[in-house]
Amino acid sequence: MGTGARDKVDVDAHSLLIHGRTWEEMTPGFSFRTAARTITDADVHAFVTLAGVNEPLFLDGRVAGEHGYQGRLVPGMMTFSYAEGLVIQTGSIHGTGLAFLHADLDIKQPVYCGDTIAVVVEVTEQRPTSAGDRGLITTRNTVVNQHGEVVMEYSPLRLTRGAES
Repeated sequence: MGTGARDKVDVDAHSLLIHGRTWEEMTPGFSFRTAARTITDADVHAFVTLAGVNEPLFLDGRVAGEHGYQGRLVPGMMTFSYAEGLVIQTGSIHGTGLAFLHADLDIKQPVYCGDTIAVVVEVTEQRPTSAGDRGLITTRNTVVNQHGEVVMEYSPLRLTRGAES
């Protein structure tokens, strides 16, 4: 072994840099935004291949143009997946999020290869579960493109730890 090398490190002795908010801390009206993410051609190709959604509108800009679109489309399920990834990357539910229970989803307009999305999250409802040590949080997640245009809105219901759990 080299100098200064250790055989073991007690990870639990160190604090997490990111820790999510408990349901009590997620009060109605609280809001935040995520970082932005550009969805590339390679991202779309990989997602379409992995998910098996090989619709020509996602793979062929010519076909998309024939149907009145400005370029290759990003599947709505991919926009949703990337939006959720951006939300999770904020750390808002790290260590506190327990389950994604439900969501209402509304696609407002197309997302194209090369678009950059970000998410604005606003807590709309908060309540304890019957057990009281966990809570249910509903947010309105507004996905916007690089022009600030709303491309998707969804309202997830999440089960979240409480301060005492």
